[in-house]
Amino acid sequence: MAFEVYKPRGEKVNKIPLVSLSKNSIVLNKTSREKLNATSIELAFDKDTNTLRIKESADGQTLKKTKVFAKGFFNYFGINKKGKFPANYDETENALFVELK
Repeated sequence: MAFEVYKPRGEKVNKIPLVSLSKNSIVLNKTSREKLNATSIELAFDKDTNTLRIKESADGQTLKKTKVFAKGFFNYFGINKKGKFPANYDETENALFVELK
């Protein structure tokens, strides 16, 4: 027999950074916010690899609790993906990298 262990919703087994994209905004989960530890961020996009970079920046966009409004960013780069995407955190750059597949 193969038993599967029940974990209540509040208990996360794998605390991976996740970034959610909607029509107008980018939302960071708790793990992503804890890794960045930033109140303002810079958004960048690499068209060749289809990768989004979210990095702390003193003169960047304000992160309002969990969200940053990014409609202009999406329009500028022609990004129309929606959903939750895993993020890779790079300590040396203090940045999250999100592959939009």
